[in-house]
Amino acid sequence: MFYLLILLLQMKLIRKIIDLNKAINKEKELGFIPTMGSLHKGHKFLIQQSKKRCNKTLVSIFINPTQFNNKDDYKKYPKNLNEDLIILKKLKVDFVYLPTIAQIYKQKNFPKILLKKSQKILCAKFRKGHFEGVLDVLNRFTKLISPKIMFMGEKDYQQYFLVKDYISKKYDTQVFLCKTIRNSSGVALSSRNKLLNKSDLNKLGLITSKLIEIKRSIYMKNKYKSMTIKTLNMLIQKAKIQLIKKFNIQVEYLECRNLINLKESINKKPFKLFVSYYVNNVRLIDNF
Repeated sequence: MFYLLILLLQMKLIRKIIDLNKAINKEKELGFIPTMGSLHKGHKFLIQQSKKRCNKTLVSIFINPTQFNNKDDYKKYPKNLNEDLIILKKLKVDFVYLPTIAQIYKQKNFPKILLKKSQKILCAKFRKGHFEGVLDVLNRFTKLISPKIMFMGEKDYQQYFLVKDYISKKYDTQVFLCKTIRNSSGVALSSRNKLLNKSDLNKLGLITSKLIEIKRSIYMKNKYKSMTIKTLNMLIQKAKIQLIKKFNIQVEYLECRNLINLKESINKKPFKLFVSYYVNNVRLIDNF
């Protein structure tokens, strides 16, 4: 505890909006990393990118209730503030913002977020209200902080895609995409991984290897002979059945989408294989 207190004396820890305004009022080159805590090496990479590109870096830790479509998921979300603060100090973060729910949602004059029908795909299709909550809270954060750049991870590509479209139109803030950080087994780092045991994590490595194999197969087939959406979906459906059978998991979705507009047409376009699945009742997402 004494060590933590020393660290906090050297790092600007902010809990109130009035103190936030005082701390960053004159910062014109501010990098912002919004997090829900339980930090890992993926967050570390985002912070390192901010420190390279911005004069100062601000990290928020706020578990936003409005983006959870499952109350149990919200309650179980991993938390360890003391460890997070030690990590942030070691990374020499300039500002850490720890707002309360009441503080963030005190202002009522923010517009209601409504997704278009074309945006209700992938996670938005299965997590009702999730991205509306994400866009709402990031709208509030951006108005408060006015960062030069907001840094987001590629693992949450659909989130990045929606946030970039929304925030870049409203504010003079760039939304910067950073690569997915993976462990030695290729598993994407995620705060939710802390809810899994060693056996589950080993399974994740095998699932990841299979998903990479599926993506490579689709890429090679599409490279030499353009596929119709119908043919592509048939291949993916077959792969989905194999995943479920081999690993005894629930696959929420497995889809290929191009990176230009996230539509299903991938011919002559860069694309990703997107997946959401459950291991031991923990929902995980990834893309390749």
